[in-house]
Amino acid sequence: MPALTFHLPDGSTRRLEGQTGTLMELARNAGIPGIVGECGGACACGTCHVRLCPEALAHLGPATTDERNILDFEDSAAPDSRLACQISLAALPDGLTFTLPGSRQEEAT
Repeated sequence: MPALTFHLPDGSTRRLEGQTGTLMELARNAGIPGIVGECGGACACGTCHVRLCPEALAHLGPATTDERNILDFEDSAAPDSRLACQISLAALPDGLTFTLPGSRQEEAT
């Protein structure tokens, strides 16, 4: 079961573990602020936007065309941006980090 770290807008971090479902579901169920998932995981809204650490980006690759189309409307989107609803927990190794837009960690990158 991968342990994943989220950098939050208030400067804190949260570490979560999960093995089934999506990154969005894990974060939303744990009450991670900023992960709303309004579309329920249909890749249609951008309310689960995260930025990937270099290791996660290397492992998962860039956003798909569908994700990029949604992320194009996000002011804080960057090349390392993905939609958490499109990231399967089963595909993640232990130790990756994800940064929420507006976090101090994001501003440092």
